[in-house]
Amino acid sequence: MQSTSLPSPSTNALKRLKTRVSRIDRLFWLTVVIPTAISIMYFGFVATDVYTSESSFVVRSPERPMTSPLGALLKGSGFSRAQDDSYTVHEYVLSRDALRVLVQSIALDKAFANPDVDRFSRFAGLDPDKSFEALHRYYQKKVSVLTDSTSSITSLSVKAFTARDALNVNTELLKQSETLVNRMNERGRRDLIHYSQAEVDLAQQKAKVTGLALADYRNRQGVVDPERQATAKLLQVAKVQDDLIATTTQLVLLKASTPKNPQIPILQLRATTLEQEIKRETANVTGGQTSLANKASDYQRLAIDAEFANKQLVSALTSLEMARSEALRQQVYLERVTQPSLPDVAQDPKRVRSILATFLMGLVVWGVLSMLIAGVKEHQS
Repeated sequence: MQSTSLPSPSTNALKRLKTRVSRIDRLFWLTVVIPTAISIMYFGFVATDVYTSESSFVVRSPERPMTSPLGALLKGSGFSRAQDDSYTVHEYVLSRDALRVLVQSIALDKAFANPDVDRFSRFAGLDPDKSFEALHRYYQKKVSVLTDSTSSITSLSVKAFTARDALNVNTELLKQSETLVNRMNERGRRDLIHYSQAEVDLAQQKAKVTGLALADYRNRQGVVDPERQATAKLLQVAKVQDDLIATTTQLVLLKASTPKNPQIPILQLRATTLEQEIKRETANVTGGQTSLANKASDYQRLAIDAEFANKQLVSALTSLEMARSEALRQQVYLERVTQPSLPDVAQDPKRVRSILATFLMGLVVWGVLSMLIAGVKEHQS
């Protein structure tokens, strides 16, 4: 009778070890070797170079104080930072309006979607969405703006697939930012001066109307300044009264000393004439409707209106000059600290670093999965 030989325990253990090693080898290939090989193929032969152009600028104003060293430097030149306006420029650079200008001026959409760029990097390479919104999301990944809160220096960084495209985009963004700042200056100056100019126009019109009304009154009434004219006439009346007093005194003396003196009728006639002259001149000053006193009230009202209108015009002109000075004082300026650079080498992708990162990440995943599988097998056994 032939006996059947059974495998020894050592043989079974060896088979289980080979099976486990085989599984570990497959897991190592799946988590480490294959991803690393794909990473080497992509970053070594497929990935397109990415060039970065950098520039920096500061938005400054001639009126705001600063305490930082850079602020002291700018203050020494008569300027200070305008941090709020820096944030305005920051938002504009990343906006759809800026992207729209770049598409129209340098065809940025075609540069990003260049078929020479690898499919994984270019715009709409894997995603079929070619809308403007999709382009804007892609654009925000290629352009970065950082503002230093201490110095208010803003750094602008642009990534593109050619050095010339990166330089052109950076230059155009700076140009459009300067245009934006100038447009804000013009709008602020116009708004600040508009109200003051309207006040000047109104004051000029009022001064013109009151001046014409006063001139018309003078022409109709035949007077220049009733008050001054009345003063002059009253001075004349006073002189005539002095003559009348002197004549009357002389007449009384003659009558008392020589009643038949032939000078007495002459003096009496002179006294009568002087009395009539006084009555006539006094009537011109304080008489009826045609007297200077009656004309003075209307004249003074018109003169006061004209004087007040002229003072309003002077005040409005002063306010306008102050508004213009304030508008110039509040202007902000975009000053370039460094010009856009033309990169001579590609800064991205970091090929060796990316391959090593893939390899190390694969090792980590392989180690974790190996421990998990070993733990499950041990628990099952």
